[in-house]
Amino acid sequence: MFVLELTYTAPVEQVDALLDAHVEWLDAQYAAGVFIASGRKNPRDGGVILAVGDDRAQIEKIAAADPFTTGGVCAYRITEFVATKTAPELAPYRQQLPV
Repeated sequence: MFVLELTYTAPVEQVDALLDAHVEWLDAQYAAGVFIASGRKNPRDGGVILAVGDDRAQIEKIAAADPFTTGGVCAYRITEFVATKTAPELAPYRQQLPV
């Protein structure tokens, strides 16, 4: 599982100009089963996305295609972790520690 932390690198007005395209990109990743949660940070200086997958390169490629990235208004920090414990609703995403 991955935590994708977005930090805005441009004024929020430039971010807002790309917001509709960003939301379409988010929707596509939800439909593909990659994203399971997302939202703005408070204060509004970026956002956070929870993503599932085993391939960091795939997650990096997805982040690189975000209109916020291609539009030059945010930077990503991607953290991979092993979700060994979850709420019951997230049980399908539980992982085993590597042996």
